[in-house]
Amino acid sequence: MSNLSVLYDAPGPRARRRNLLIAVVFLVVLALGAWWVLGVLDEKGQLAWEKWEPFTQSNVWTTFILPGIEGTLTAAALSMVIALPLGAVLGIGRLSEHAWVRVPAGAVVEFFRAIPVLLLMLFANEAYAMWTDIDRDVRPLYAVVTGLVLYNASVLAEVVRAGVLSLPRGQTDAAKAIGMRKGQLMVFVLLPQAVTAMLPAIVSQLVVIVKDTALGGAILSYDELMGSVGLIDGNFANLLAAFAVVGVIYVLLNFLLTSFASWLENRIRRGKRGTGAVLSTTVTEEMNAGGEVQGPGGPR
Repeated sequence: MSNLSVLYDAPGPRARRRNLLIAVVFLVVLALGAWWVLGVLDEKGQLAWEKWEPFTQSNVWTTFILPGIEGTLTAAALSMVIALPLGAVLGIGRLSEHAWVRVPAGAVVEFFRAIPVLLLMLFANEAYAMWTDIDRDVRPLYAVVTGLVLYNASVLAEVVRAGVLSLPRGQTDAAKAIGMRKGQLMVFVLLPQAVTAMLPAIVSQLVVIVKDTALGGAILSYDELMGSVGLIDGNFANLLAAFAVVGVIYVLLNFLLTSFASWLENRIRRGKRGTGAVLSTTVTEEMNAGGEVQGPGGPR
């Protein structure tokens, strides 16, 4: 009897040789591409030591990079702290059986989800300049946080709604059968179980928040990590090197965030028995694009 996988027939000798050949060819092409890129960079003088030497000096880090990291983390942390509970409230509001709650919550979510986050930042910056007395030095921070909160709270609202809708209908029926009220059903039955399902999609959106802080630096001159690239290049004329170092820092920041979220998710899964339903990052991408959430019984 052939060795069958659950989803497909196990590859035979010819298929394994073909797959191995494809893998080798891919690695060779990848190596040649990397060699060509490095050769071009070396020809243009971008690999010269003087381009990278500034990053071995402490003053570059203390003057440009570390303040940029602080600005990025400050804006991202404030946005996360505000957007998460606001998104939860809007998501629960969209699930309400009362039209006077469901319709306004849906309108807010759809409105801010449809507007680019950069436009929200620009509008918030002008609004703060015209209608408030906020000091112009901290106004970019307020504008960046406002834009990130309005957009990401609307997306997280759909994450919450999709997480609740992903639960089996029997959970709701069982809670109603024992006489639970709607508020008790949501707080004590649905939301605790949906947290595990929502975590991957929530983390994906939190990573988006960290990266979108760069929009504030590019447009509003907010002191964040990406904005430090221009300052470094202005002093040392090493634009590509600065982009490379800052890119690695972004990767490390998001890796730490996703690693912590994975640890938290595993801890939650070990602490209680989940439903097994998990919202993937594809769901988040559909929400960002304005797609419709699919529940167990179809679109809702």
